[in-house]
Amino acid sequence: MSVKVVVGAQWGDEGKGKVTDLLAEQADVVVRYQGGNNAGHTVVVGGDEYRLHLIPSGILHSDTLCLMADGTVIDPECLAGEIEGLQARGVSCDNLRVSGNAHVIMPYHRLLDELQETARGAASIGTTRRGIGPVYTDKTARKPLPVRMWDLLDKDTLRQRVEGQLAEKNLILQAVYDAEPLAVEAVLEEIWQHTATLSDYICDTRALLYAKIAAGADLILEGAQGTFLDLDYGTYPFVTSSHPVAGGACLGTGIGPTMIDSVVIVTKAYSTRVGAGPFPTELSDETGDLIRDRGQEYGTTTGRPRRCGWLDGVALRTSARINGATTIALMLLDVLDAFDTVNLCTAYEIDGDSYSMMPANVELLSRAEPVFEQLPGWGCALGGITAYADLPQATRDYISRIEAVADIPVGLISLGPSREQTIIRGDF
Repeated sequence: MSVKVVVGAQWGDEGKGKVTDLLAEQADVVVRYQGGNNAGHTVVVGGDEYRLHLIPSGILHSDTLCLMADGTVIDPECLAGEIEGLQARGVSCDNLRVSGNAHVIMPYHRLLDELQETARGAASIGTTRRGIGPVYTDKTARKPLPVRMWDLLDKDTLRQRVEGQLAEKNLILQAVYDAEPLAVEAVLEEIWQHTATLSDYICDTRALLYAKIAAGADLILEGAQGTFLDLDYGTYPFVTSSHPVAGGACLGTGIGPTMIDSVVIVTKAYSTRVGAGPFPTELSDETGDLIRDRGQEYGTTTGRPRRCGWLDGVALRTSARINGATTIALMLLDVLDAFDTVNLCTAYEIDGDSYSMMPANVELLSRAEPVFEQLPGWGCALGGITAYADLPQATRDYISRIEAVADIPVGLISLGPSREQTIIRGDF
């Protein structure tokens, strides 16, 4: 039995879907442990692209059990649509299970998210407006009782939950935002129409997971977003509402920390960020535009253009520490093929002091000036290379510097979107 956690090392969008898909081929179970449809994982198989927002990236392997654990939040419309879309393409989804304890994103959560972000104006924190923050708020508040996936199995129970929630939410909608109240029956029916698709997948995933562990199964625990969007360890308040870090895998699944064998942090060969918040290595010039165009850096979920910059080695080093990382998956290295030189940030200068780790104080981080090390580019296309020894020396030198800065090895190198465009090193 082995338990491996796959974590985004940056601000999300690192390529975790491809890594999880590759690992799932040898795994018995893939578990999504937090977040909701504010995530976007893209998997390319034989030229076919699959864009997943909720369902674990192992779903394309029919023999791999895919679980959405207690720590996730589920939009029924999105999940039902994703299941039906996959089934239309020949993916049965018979290997999918959803925790009954997962909280449900309701229409009023999406509406409140939209109204809150609009009201913030220039102070917006850049949410996806998918209702993620409001549903996690309700989960923490506990009363009136929020809707969980179990409640989708009984219409009377679901109605009670909706009535209790709207008694409070409608007051907020009217008094705070001058918005129209929502009708109980309209909300109920909007959700209930998806239960026929979803009900067979809802179960006690925790018990199922423990049984698999007892049987010696190999598990992949898949996070959404990235380390610096974590509610506690990210660049607060420009963060998500859950815990993408490796520790969040324990919280979201019920698996104890001593059961985790290894942690893979996934990073691009450069850095990106969507929305507001500090980003020390950001490039607001033609170089940043070229990285964006070559990397097709537009959000899978939102379509928003991502902010782009050189690889932030300080952030990567910090991420490795926070997550207890054992190896790096280096993604989109081929995007840098076009550059004569590549830069790697190895330290920050802040108010005259040098920092080798990302400061926890975001106000301090916002004043960080990156200290770059310039390395030669490789001047050729990497996409067709399948062995590490065949990579240009300049490419291998860049990888070696990343390993030295992060102080952990690079075990996977991605040179394109497909499964085949991947180099595996060591026992990854």
